[in-house]
Amino acid sequence: MRARVWPGTHHSLGATYDGAGVNFALYTESANRVELCLFDAPDAERERERIVLPERTAHVAHGYVPGLRPGQLYGYRVHGPYEPAAGLRFNPNKLLVDPYAYAVANEPDWRAPLFGYDREAGPEDDSLPCGLDSALGAPKCVVVDHAFDWRGDRPPRTPWEDTVIYEMHVKSFTMRHPGVPEPLRGTYAGLASEAAIDHLRRLGVTAVELLPIHEMVTERDLWARGLENHWGYNTLSFFAPAGRYASSGRRGEQITEFKNMVRALHAAGIEVILDVVYNHTAEGSHLGPTLSLRGIDNRTYYRLDPRSPRLYRDFTGCGNSLNTRHPQVLQLVLDSLRYWVTEMHVDGFRFDLASTLARGWYWVKRLGSFLNIIHQDPVLSRTKLIAEPWDLGDGGYQVGNFPVRWAEWNDRYRNAIRRFWKGDEHVAAEIGYRLTGSSDLFELSGRRPQASINFVTAHDGFSLHDLVSYARKHNEANGEENRDGSDHNESENHGVEGETDDPAIVELRERQKRNLFTTLLVSQGVPMLLSGDELGHTQRGNNNAYCQDNELTWLDWDLDARRQALLDFTTRLIAFRRDQPVLRRRRFFSGGYIHGSGLRDIVWFRPDGQEMSSDDWQKPDAHALGILLGGDAIPDCGPQGERILGDTLLLLVNADDRPLDFVLPDIEWGERWALVVDTASAQPPEAGRPPELATKIHRLIGRSMAILRLLEQPGGRERPPR
Repeated sequence: MRARVWPGTHHSLGATYDGAGVNFALYTESANRVELCLFDAPDAERERERIVLPERTAHVAHGYVPGLRPGQLYGYRVHGPYEPAAGLRFNPNKLLVDPYAYAVANEPDWRAPLFGYDREAGPEDDSLPCGLDSALGAPKCVVVDHAFDWRGDRPPRTPWEDTVIYEMHVKSFTMRHPGVPEPLRGTYAGLASEAAIDHLRRLGVTAVELLPIHEMVTERDLWARGLENHWGYNTLSFFAPAGRYASSGRRGEQITEFKNMVRALHAAGIEVILDVVYNHTAEGSHLGPTLSLRGIDNRTYYRLDPRSPRLYRDFTGCGNSLNTRHPQVLQLVLDSLRYWVTEMHVDGFRFDLASTLARGWYWVKRLGSFLNIIHQDPVLSRTKLIAEPWDLGDGGYQVGNFPVRWAEWNDRYRNAIRRFWKGDEHVAAEIGYRLTGSSDLFELSGRRPQASINFVTAHDGFSLHDLVSYARKHNEANGEENRDGSDHNESENHGVEGETDDPAIVELRERQKRNLFTTLLVSQGVPMLLSGDELGHTQRGNNNAYCQDNELTWLDWDLDARRQALLDFTTRLIAFRRDQPVLRRRRFFSGGYIHGSGLRDIVWFRPDGQEMSSDDWQKPDAHALGILLGGDAIPDCGPQGERILGDTLLLLVNADDRPLDFVLPDIEWGERWALVVDTASAQPPEAGRPPELATKIHRLIGRSMAILRLLEQPGGRERPPR
């Protein structure tokens, strides 16, 4: 029996359930006809019914089908000319995913004819359109009902200066955790489990940054090699949470499970930031499959080469670039972002290859439409916005150039810290900027230290353990003959490539991990830790494990004494940062005197106790320095922006191989110091009342770092223990 269809409305794009039926609306400028296809099962060979959407308003084909309910599977067939040379790629034989689909029932089956051109007729896409039907293996969309009891959920709204980000993968984090029930491992529900949240809470992080959870696709070439796109930077649907991370099925249940996860994390005071990929889609280059936007309106949704519209402008290295210059595509991205905030309650976004989204016709525009609209949007402007400030096109490297309200992944921080602890020369001057919030990158544009997302490791590259254990990448398992992944890692193996039983090398590697963690957590800006680094996780030298959905990327929670010691050290170090306002300043250091203390807010010292001169910064072998952070009456650190009283800290850093004696600087009103952190030891930072130093000279062994706390404040009053 054929379903009735009413005109419906063009105002709500996607499939909108109203309790009595479903309104369908799809934007396409150049199509001749749009057919709605209804399916009974994800693996159905053909649709139960085709319904021509009867109305067309403002380039939106729309219709209302009474009686349809949540759980209904659907897709589109879009009719129009197949003229690749003109940028037109319509092929009604290909079932297409709704760009506004809120859930997808299945991932593509590459055994099905998913390509829009006839691959048998020739190797190029301009030969003939493929006449084979793709329905059997194509993804199907799901009609959903958004009803959910949030039970008073409130976003934590952690201030930027108090934020500690934990970059993580839903599956990798939970897959081997013994405290997560086995049926929930690898899922949103697993991350919402008591055991998973307990680790995050004890560690002290305030936000999780989830690697992509938008519905994604494993590339055909990976599938042919028996691998999977594990990281997920290959988006199919911008609204749908990935069904692969759902424990309870794929007909919309993943939405409820995701919401439960967010609610549980919020209850623990942990924000949820999504790593989002709006720069390209899973349809790839002109030789890629036809899954969604390509077959709906290729010329609208993608950036085409004006000299040859058959080809795409590719600023991403993934074959295509989304055309955010077009108002409708810009609306698609913004509608998606607002949906994740208002309906799914996420707290912020990290934009993959964000420079692509800010490009005009070609060049990146700092005040382009995308950035301007987000800046003005009453919903999105209140979220945490993080840019990966580069892409692969000309002029794509834009670190420091995003506008106010944006934070940025600071790869200059990462590279400088790695080089410094590796013992490279001519790094000291840059270290001065990176430890203090990178004012050279952010201050002139009116931003504060929190614009710098500081990190030493991230998903893309070596883990912390591998950073100090491998001099070269070892990506053979990826099946690309070790050609993939970066060759510029600023890593060091300390004498042996990979694992070793040599106690001296093992001890040095563990110390270097503590050095890198300590540097990260005493730097001004927002620290980001890579999930598993606190556990000593190794990927055996693979610095591009994007296709490794196995024990290479799954965290191992069976900790030996050495890995447990690293976890304890990191946990106490994060707590130390939380307790020290001077490490979480809202403003850049000025070098000027602090009100009422007779002490400058920051002073740099040589190991001999003398203040560093401009010549000292330029010495190639400047591998050791002291940093005095004045803690009295720190401006803008109180809950209402008031000055507050904090500790004065002295950071002593020795990246040289030799031990060095540091002369502690003279302070007019205090000279009693206590050692609170020493990376020479695996013991975590001292809690309570640390031991007072007996002399004015403190020795640091090679490749180590110490933090001292001044026990007095102006007037000789003793600072109470923390």
